[in-house]
Amino acid sequence: MTHSPASLILSRRRMLAAMLASTAAAATGLAPFAARAQDAGTPRPGGKLQMVAPFGSALQSLDPHATYESQDMAVSKAFHRSLYNWDSATNSVVLELASEVKVSEDGKTFTYKLLDNIFFHNGRQMVADDVIWSYSRILAPGSSLSAISNLQNILGAQDYLDGKADHVAGLAKIDDMTFSITFESFADPGYLLFEAVTAILPREAVESGTLLSNPVGCGPFTFVEHIEGSRISGKKFDKYFKPGKPYADAIEFTITDDYSALDVAFRAGEVDATVLSENGYVMYAQDPDLSKGLIEIAEMFTRHMGMNLDMKPFDDVRVRQAINYAVDRDIIIEKLLKNKAFKAVGWLPTPSSGFDPDRKPYAFDPEKARALLAEAGLADGVSFEAWVTDATSSLGVLQAMTPFLAAVGITVTPKVVEAGVLVEAINKGEAPAWFRSNGTGPDPISALRSFDSRRPRSTNRAGFKDAAYDAMLDEAMATVDPAKRIELVKKADAYIFEQAPVWFHNYNKAVLATQPWVHGVDANVTEAAIIEVDQVWLDENAPSR
Repeated sequence: MTHSPASLILSRRRMLAAMLASTAAAATGLAPFAARAQDAGTPRPGGKLQMVAPFGSALQSLDPHATYESQDMAVSKAFHRSLYNWDSATNSVVLELASEVKVSEDGKTFTYKLLDNIFFHNGRQMVADDVIWSYSRILAPGSSLSAISNLQNILGAQDYLDGKADHVAGLAKIDDMTFSITFESFADPGYLLFEAVTAILPREAVESGTLLSNPVGCGPFTFVEHIEGSRISGKKFDKYFKPGKPYADAIEFTITDDYSALDVAFRAGEVDATVLSENGYVMYAQDPDLSKGLIEIAEMFTRHMGMNLDMKPFDDVRVRQAINYAVDRDIIIEKLLKNKAFKAVGWLPTPSSGFDPDRKPYAFDPEKARALLAEAGLADGVSFEAWVTDATSSLGVLQAMTPFLAAVGITVTPKVVEAGVLVEAINKGEAPAWFRSNGTGPDPISALRSFDSRRPRSTNRAGFKDAAYDAMLDEAMATVDPAKRIELVKKADAYIFEQAPVWFHNYNKAVLATQPWVHGVDANVTEAAIIEVDQVWLDENAPSR
């Protein structure tokens, strides 16, 4: 069967997208996107977009395959493109680099016809070899690149990763513009191949050794300059494959996690759009002018305290459950986070098709927590160190948790580090506990793979090992019927909730503040900060025109 650009999404994918939208609305009461009246109108070309990379003091890498960090992927939107893309208007994945896809009857082989007008910034046309090379690079023996888990279901991927084969059997070139991907089991490639970590790169740019200082992709802007820890900029790519886009002549991202500085810059008109902190959300919502440009989004992110299950006391499920019972999250969400969050009732967030609205959260029950610790032989108390960044959602939440934990005999000591140091320590299994916001959508099975014992530490950061759980995921992956598949997903999510490899805190409510002269900003539930910059345009009132 062949799908034209007008109907690229498989019926199963449409069903999942519909379930995603209805579940999010029922669970949160929020529409995924509240469009402003002034967004109507004809896009006007020109000007420089002034965007933000707001979650760290520096980018982790300019190699899109190497980083799953949200601010890195936000920047990647300017320079790189993946086979699929996330469409915020429909809350679903759509083809980005191909004109059509043919799907085999067993749902395992997908044959793509590339668009014939895609060029890399070095002037060379993209061909099928580039797709196969990019995915093979991610799966290369000894690789630690971030998208391994996205591609491991491709036929032969594990053998290639383990050095048992000289190529990935499931990646096949048919002609210069046509290729196929065959998966080991039933799969939905759109959910696996839309993020920047699976971007298609030109081999010669990577092998030249200059990618980290001069990124080359096929995105809407070509790289101009990167001042580490400050900004990164680009200029319009005249051979971009989407006619008429990007609308802006240039783009610049401010790189910072200083929300006070971003607030000052936004109020001064030096930033066109930015994400808001908890305190910023309260202030902007109460301002009669600033509130007009707010976009509220129920994101697919789960904030949590991760625990290293290879270290004591976290190797005992009773300790992990005790931590979940010990803390009054309602007070933390209301008082510290200013209600800019939704209490978590599992790993999968409210916009996910696998979210279970009937599941109850861990109750605030200090007596239950003490009893569980006593059963674990820790009635006299226990202590641990938690690695955090100096942010409200990290150190601030830990400090708010501390008295609740102390009341049941748990002493926690914070270790404050930079975001990059934290990620490295987690991936190496060196941090006993940590605070993070984990991407948990839109494919629920991929999100639940965060606890798959067969995944590397960079994915299964808690080091959770449970063969019964792995089997649940495999059964869900092999199930073609979408309704049955979702029920299996809910079962796996419930199992993780009971086993408590993390302290389940909240699902993120993201808020974007946009200037009145900015138009076309989307509401990306997979990450609000990742804006589709090729469709954003500036009217005549923009200071940068």
